[in-house]
Amino acid sequence: MTAASGNKVAGKRVDWRALWASGDLARFCFVSLGILLHATNETMVATVMPAMVGDLAGVQLVGWSLAIYELGAIVAGAAAGRLVSYVALRSNMMVAALLYAIGALICATAPAMPLFLIGRLVEGLGGGALVSLAFVSVERLFPRNIWPQLFGIMSAIWGVAAFSGPMLGALMTEFLSWRWAFGIFTFGGAAMALASFIVLDTPEARKPQAGSGKAPPFPYPALACLALSVVLIAGAGIDIALLRSSLLLLLGLIGLALFFRIDALRPQSRLFPSPLFSWRSPLGSGMTMVAAFSVATCTFTIYGPLLLTTLHGIPILTTGYIIAAESIAWSILSILIANAPLERERLIIVVGALMIASGLAGFAYTIPAGSIPLILLCALLQGGGFGVCWPFLTRVIVASARDGEQTITSAAVPTMQRIGYAVGAALAGIVANASGFSEGLNREAAAGVAGWLFLAFVPLAILGCIAALRIALPTLRPQQAPG
Repeated sequence: MTAASGNKVAGKRVDWRALWASGDLARFCFVSLGILLHATNETMVATVMPAMVGDLAGVQLVGWSLAIYELGAIVAGAAAGRLVSYVALRSNMMVAALLYAIGALICATAPAMPLFLIGRLVEGLGGGALVSLAFVSVERLFPRNIWPQLFGIMSAIWGVAAFSGPMLGALMTEFLSWRWAFGIFTFGGAAMALASFIVLDTPEARKPQAGSGKAPPFPYPALACLALSVVLIAGAGIDIALLRSSLLLLLGLIGLALFFRIDALRPQSRLFPSPLFSWRSPLGSGMTMVAAFSVATCTFTIYGPLLLTTLHGIPILTTGYIIAAESIAWSILSILIANAPLERERLIIVVGALMIASGLAGFAYTIPAGSIPLILLCALLQGGGFGVCWPFLTRVIVASARDGEQTITSAAVPTMQRIGYAVGAALAGIVANASGFSEGLNREAAAGVAGWLFLAFVPLAILGCIAALRIALPTLRPQQAPG
């Protein structure tokens, strides 16, 4: 952030026109496009999958197309916050965008499924880095008092991607080819790499965080442990068998615990902030809240359409609209609430957490009952709850980080979210099979699964609410002024 732009946002109210005139807001909008590229690609795959499998064969490897993308995204997302110590933010953004474009090109031209999966891994590395670098850009280039507004815009972009990704995949497959769906992202990544060189032309973006000093050692052992853990967790969520999947998930969770331990023992090269899950600090409570809600809330997106169609004969298009409504509620409320006064941010976080927990618990009743209005209400509560609290929660976490750890903290928030989604997807599959889906997909099995699948995650939602209340305690407020 330039000094001039800092003066224009120093007051309580943000002068968006002046911020745009300074060029800083335009830079933010640009780096946020990385989130759009990553998230749209991620949500698009489901709609291109049938045509892709018909062309490439290898249906037994289909489950890995998303899992291996998430592997790349999580590992690169974790590394991105540390990489800016060695390489300038602008250079990191260019390399990430090029990786993304190369991965998309491999996918678009792959003659067989194994090469397609290699492309998905490369694409995930680029996409995960782009997302984390967007969060790093907020911390590096903008003052704290407008972080909620910027994080709110980021949340809105996720919602747009969740809605537009499947639509883009369907349109490309219908009128051109599934390969063109990836071809578009090849051009998008290449264009972003070129534009990164032009747009991110500020002193803060052109120099590494370490400056002229000695850069810390790169955390290769921690990243290797993280990669192995994600592979195990992803394996647990593919072709689910109760005993094998449970064992893989347990090993993956042990690996994650080992990763966090290795990371904590190397303070000079750590990937996640400290104290990571300690409830003595807003940072620890906030990261606990991120992890708990990320694990708990992916169930409806994964199993909601299947349960509603099997149990009640609700058209798949209707269930798609309900899921889209959840994303839209997240986006709209993120924008609306982001201008709330910072002195109310702790209360807003609690309100959002209670909305998320209420929506999740409500699914346990409304999905077995089959009431579309009530199911829609629960979806709006869950999505809207994220929209309400996430911009302020992210600001509190990053602002509460120790000196020297704010950059890695800003990258750690989306990475923790993705790790939570991976764990939640595997856990949901195990619970679903244990509740009845192991016997086959039918109405009776779905009836047994519907309630338990959501009730099983309510304790995690309660944990998230308790963490939100800990953040709201006056004794935990950070000493520094938010501006």
